[in-house]
Amino acid sequence: MGHDRRGRGARRRAVVGRAAPVLGLGLLVVGCSPDTPDAAPTSVAAPSPSATSPAPTPDAATAPAVQDVPTVTVASVQDVVTGLDAPWGLAFLPDGRALVTLRDAARLVVAGADGSLSDVTGPGADEIAAATVARGEGGLLGVAVVPGTGSSGPVDVTVYLTSRDDNRVLRATLDGTTLGPTRVLLDGIPNGTNHNGGRLAFGPDGHLYVTTGDTYTTRLAPDPGSLGGKVLRVTADGAPAPGNPDPSSPVWTRGHRNVQGIGWAPDGRAFAAEFGQDTWDELNVLRAGADHGWPTVEGQGGAAQGYADPVAVWATSEASPSGLAVTDEGVYLAGLRGRTLWRVPLRPVTAAALDDPAADAAGVGTPQPLLAGEHGRLRAVEVAPDGSLWVLTNNTDGRGDPVPGDDRILRVTVRAD
Repeated sequence: MGHDRRGRGARRRAVVGRAAPVLGLGLLVVGCSPDTPDAAPTSVAAPSPSATSPAPTPDAATAPAVQDVPTVTVASVQDVVTGLDAPWGLAFLPDGRALVTLRDAARLVVAGADGSLSDVTGPGADEIAAATVARGEGGLLGVAVVPGTGSSGPVDVTVYLTSRDDNRVLRATLDGTTLGPTRVLLDGIPNGTNHNGGRLAFGPDGHLYVTTGDTYTTRLAPDPGSLGGKVLRVTADGAPAPGNPDPSSPVWTRGHRNVQGIGWAPDGRAFAAEFGQDTWDELNVLRAGADHGWPTVEGQGGAAQGYADPVAVWATSEASPSGLAVTDEGVYLAGLRGRTLWRVPLRPVTAAALDDPAADAAGVGTPQPLLAGEHGRLRAVEVAPDGSLWVLTNNTDGRGDPVPGDDRILRVTVRAD
């Protein structure tokens, strides 16, 4: 443990404090020494007939706005704020500040790029604290900002919390750092000590996607009548979104063990990170109505049985991916047990391939480890307004090895190799 602390501190000091210009969407570039992992990873991209062939040649039918960047180098890492207590979710407000959830304290804070940190107060904050039961992996988890509700004034936000009876999603209006009264958007999501899911994100279609876990009751995951082990899709008011496989249900995909990360590429592909049990963690492409195979299948090998295979997998010791962020060049996954920021490069695909599940694996490259072992457990990652990545560490949740200043938000920039 002592060796890990010294290594983390030394590496952090070596890369802090460099500015970076912007190149494209979400890719920041400066010169720096490469990020070198301590050991060769066993993560793999999903095999497919075209997965090892050259990336498709862009043409008029190529889906837009994806850069082919096989590898990157970490250029800088800076502390934004420190001293956070078991942070879990992070969402950017229109003014560039970030709203952060503290899982066990059942509190919200607002973090600024200048290092400022303010408590969220008001009736909504009090209601969230009273409703939240922080136990095991449960507590105050995901947060998302409702699009179109404000640019400079009050904005509506949603949070995902574990209550005494269930996991649920609440909505309230945030004015500065004052949160108004909450209302329930979605309840009845199974809860448990572990596997509560909890990530919230609004998709490019304007609907709210909610990731849930199986709460160690594996039969829930394939059951279309249960909200456990699913990715749910609802309107901003909590109703089943138009276009769902069952118009009366919020269920979008099923057969999940514990999804805690979701995001979209510029070409519309939806990616989700999923915790494996003993063998394989997964990165999946989501399609309406798909069954991702849990508990029958862990990792790859389910396509012949009608299940959706992941496009990349990792040994569970190397990843345990929680939150993820998608730029125009890669999917970045925050690894807890693996203590690594994993990057899965995007590859340009044709518009026709976007509609073909068999082509999903060819749309990503070989996973690349970044920040391996340097900052401990990583819980969430989001793309900041300036194109950098903000990464939440998670060393104070009872499973990490905290150093002074933990937990923190890191500002990470990368450059294309």
